[in-house]
Amino acid sequence: MRKAWLVAAVGIGGALSFIALLVVGTYMAAGSLANGVGGGSVGLAKGAVPATYQPLVQKWGNLCKAINPALLAAQLYQESGFNPRAKSPAKALGIAQFIPGTWAAHGVDGDGDGDRDVWDPEDAIPSAASYDCKLAGYVKDAPGNPTKNMLAAYNAGAYAVIKYGGVPPYSETQNYVKTITDLSKSFARPVGRVAPSQQAAGAIYFSQKKLGTPYLWGGNGTADQGGRFDCSGLTLAAYRSVGITLPRVANDQYNAGPHPKRDELLPGDLVFFSDDLTNSRTIRHVGIYVGGGYMIDAPRTGAVIRFDPIDTPDYFGATRVTEDGAKALPAKPTAV
Repeated sequence: MRKAWLVAAVGIGGALSFIALLVVGTYMAAGSLANGVGGGSVGLAKGAVPATYQPLVQKWGNLCKAINPALLAAQLYQESGFNPRAKSPAKALGIAQFIPGTWAAHGVDGDGDGDRDVWDPEDAIPSAASYDCKLAGYVKDAPGNPTKNMLAAYNAGAYAVIKYGGVPPYSETQNYVKTITDLSKSFARPVGRVAPSQQAAGAIYFSQKKLGTPYLWGGNGTADQGGRFDCSGLTLAAYRSVGITLPRVANDQYNAGPHPKRDELLPGDLVFFSDDLTNSRTIRHVGIYVGGGYMIDAPRTGAVIRFDPIDTPDYFGATRVTEDGAKALPAKPTAV
């Protein structure tokens, strides 16, 4: 059995830069993904997967009804960040992070060259899809959503899904299922257009180009700082790139526009986090929402700019940045 390990946390920045979720236009994910359902006519968003692997993911992501290309892409991203040479501390190997025993049992010769090479994406990606479909077959009679049950079996084993009649009550497994189903929405080909401002799309584009950059407390991205940022330094620079000037710190940035509810979020909204959910002055972190329950943020010392989920207990709220809202913020008094 393979275990997911979030490669973003260890900083494979080059692979992350391929995740072009939103550039000029911003879109909703395919409707069939809204409830984590696999199968159907689901394609990949342009640029969401490295070009070398996109045909493989598109082809093998349609192997069975329980999966689709966007879901398979989300798994590969979660497993390795599309790094074909990735190796985890648990000795999981390659782009799909198979451990040796699972590879021996479930690896396939995807490219038909006569061998099964865990380091070769042309074998590993088909093997990941094939393994997903086998797991879906094992748990096909379990109640609940077949795709979620398949993902649960991938993480916890088919026996646990059968035993509990669906996704088992393990926090790790439940988080894994939610992460993959949410993340898959960001890889899905557009079917309906959302209309954030041109500035919001530009701010996201700026932030995407910084994926993989190491965090620096107080960082503003200047040359003498090695182009590094902290959380509010990144959001400040992202919106400055489209002509909107925000305050420097996160709790001041919260006041740069109206506050959409969680179910009203659009890509480009700033999302905020605090240990006191009643007081905006205690906000300690900010990121830029990109859709599918994820943001781009500069998390902390020792981490890199990456995608993170927003649905955490310390989620405070959001701000839809507007030029007028930013201009209306009071200026800090000049020191004398």
